[in-house]
Amino acid sequence: MIDLYTWPTPNGHKIHIALEEMGLPYTVHGVNIRTGEQFRPEFLAISPNNRIPAMIDSDGPDGKPISLFESGAMLIYLASKTGKLMPASDRDRYTMLQWLMWQMGGVGPMFGQANHFRAYAKEPQPYPIERYTSESNRLCRVLDKRLAEVPFVAGEYSIADIAIFPWMRGSEKRGVNLADYPNITRWFDAINARPAVQRALKVLADVGTPPPIDDKQRDIMFGKAQFTPR
Repeated sequence: MIDLYTWPTPNGHKIHIALEEMGLPYTVHGVNIRTGEQFRPEFLAISPNNRIPAMIDSDGPDGKPISLFESGAMLIYLASKTGKLMPASDRDRYTMLQWLMWQMGGVGPMFGQANHFRAYAKEPQPYPIERYTSESNRLCRVLDKRLAEVPFVAGEYSIADIAIFPWMRGSEKRGVNLADYPNITRWFDAINARPAVQRALKVLADVGTPPPIDDKQRDIMFGKAQFTPR
């Protein structure tokens, strides 16, 4: 059984989708990042970088439990564990891994910064808004070009697609109009229609759309305030 510590964010949804696609049993433990639960000592014990998602697999290597943080590492682990959503040949596997690393080093950070400065900064800051919005669109041009050549980023559907897909949801928040990228739109619609993906997107959906954050929540989320355990 896998205990998943998560929240309905793009990084959280990566693991929700992978687990649903792979058919692995898991138990969800919500970690409310707006109220500072990511700073609780019990969560930091498995995710020292105080970020979701994190997990504990009671049936890890050699049958011993293993805890993991960082969504990319978790995706590789789950694909290796199940033999699913990772190409079998070395050549194809490295193609897949390079696109997974592209998401981890590019799409996640750049989209995240665009979203931060467009939605969460206390005061409008034109330069970072322009900088990260522009970079988000540059990355979309890279992806759209790739998807003009192949149905999925590594040729076949894989954990690389699963890593990228959640960041394309709500893309307008990052200043990206998916209608400008027809190949991404085709790819997005194909993934979004998968039953496992639809199930995954319902994980913790009951927390609803939260209201705008206040200054205290903003400081907690972005590490400017000390969390006080209850």
